[in-house]
Amino acid sequence: MADSKDPGLSRRDFVHGAASSAILTAAPVAVFAASSGKHSDKAAVLAQIPTMHAENVKRLQDWIALPSIAAENRNYPQGAQYMAKLAEQAGFTDVKLIPTSGKPGVFGRMDSGAKTTVAIYFMYDVKQFIPEEWSSPPLEGRLVEKGGLGTVCMGRGAVNQKGPQSSFLGALMAFKATGKKLSVNLVLVCEGEEEIASPHFGEIVNSPEVFPYVKSCVGVMLPDASQDSDGSVQVAAGAKGVVELELVSSGEKWGRGPKKDIHSSLEAQVDSPSWHLIQALNTLVEKDGHTPAVEGFFDKIKPLSDVQKKMVLAYAAAVPEATIKTEFGVDHWVHDLNWPDSLLRLFSQPTINIEGLVGGYTGPGGKTVLPHRAVAKIDMRLVPDMTAADTLAKLKAHLAKHGFADIEVNMSGGYDPTQTDPDSKFFKAVLATFNKLGTAPQVVPRSPGSWPGYRFTSPPLSLPAGLFGLGHGTGAHAPDEYYLVDSKNPAIKGLDGAVASFVEFLYAIA
Repeated sequence: MADSKDPGLSRRDFVHGAASSAILTAAPVAVFAASSGKHSDKAAVLAQIPTMHAENVKRLQDWIALPSIAAENRNYPQGAQYMAKLAEQAGFTDVKLIPTSGKPGVFGRMDSGAKTTVAIYFMYDVKQFIPEEWSSPPLEGRLVEKGGLGTVCMGRGAVNQKGPQSSFLGALMAFKATGKKLSVNLVLVCEGEEEIASPHFGEIVNSPEVFPYVKSCVGVMLPDASQDSDGSVQVAAGAKGVVELELVSSGEKWGRGPKKDIHSSLEAQVDSPSWHLIQALNTLVEKDGHTPAVEGFFDKIKPLSDVQKKMVLAYAAAVPEATIKTEFGVDHWVHDLNWPDSLLRLFSQPTINIEGLVGGYTGPGGKTVLPHRAVAKIDMRLVPDMTAADTLAKLKAHLAKHGFADIEVNMSGGYDPTQTDPDSKFFKAVLATFNKLGTAPQVVPRSPGSWPGYRFTSPPLSLPAGLFGLGHGTGAHAPDEYYLVDSKNPAIKGLDGAVASFVEFLYAIA
């Protein structure tokens, strides 16, 4: 989701939102009409789910035990091969690995002879982890008790995105176990580089083996654990784009400073690539240390519409500011903005963020060196109608203009923002399914986090896309990531409820 990039937050943590009554009342109730035969089929499938509980838990634990980490080149092509095996077990046919210039994708089809075809987006990769930071081994998928929630499966990838995806596969396996045919056809499109900003996902979607099948779909669904810890559901009608990159300052490229680490006493007569990088970084933002100062950065942004502003303000009125401040561990919003204005900024503004600074000695104690190289890891979040390519070009031009043309700009991945019309039939069906399941969703204009949905929502496909799924989890990218398995709160669905929600979705979207 997926991908929120902030430690401790799951994809759905970024989608806190406000209910839009106009959208909810427009949701088509008729989408759930079905013949008595279809009703009995669905009842049989739903009844099968509890009998598969242990099987579904084990599948998630086994999947967590095999982490594919693109940034570390870990478990490739094993991760893709395992994903293909899971797809085949769930009933997908024509399953194949799709080669790219990077990590392979996975494609599969499920032809039920239905009139409607839906694309399903998966990712099989996960973020890095440091085992010492976890209270439970990150690859064990251990079942642990979480106060106030119940039993959770804890492990890297548990909620982002293997938990929700495994639950969706569990829904398909319930159809298979009961011998019932799906009421829709499915197209599976999966990548293994989401956590490094999907640098080769376009090669998968645009492959001649994939594109024609996706083109026939009515929309794209990304499995999600959409429930917060109070049982509420948030849905975003889009997501910000992202550019991830490194800025590298070195004595070699600069032509000043050392070409290798030297004694720090020599700083009196030798330039510092580290200070050079810091000076470059300081030009990227205004004096407030926050607002992007790259020339032309805001030229293409599309302001929130009146409808979108109403969504945000309704959210501000519905959610206590103190709750979110406590959750994020902050005391002030930027510029000391009030709660509603801070949210309007969150959903409407592009950003330039320093993810990390690396240079010289970082071990215990001091080491008196003058480093020859320093690196800043940067992400830039984009809003409509910005593009990743244009934003990257503007950053490079800015650095050159301000005397920092020597600094290397190495983009590792990125993509444009994605936006779906909340009045589209597909998005309405997503909302209607949540409503039918008794969880009226709150809607926000877009997620401040990112996923490569623009590959689907932009031309030439121009398909609606949305996240769906009951269930709860959090901790994406952070220690102790978890996915709820057995819930003590009837308002929050555990694993069986999450699986059942996907069954409901497949009937609804037909």
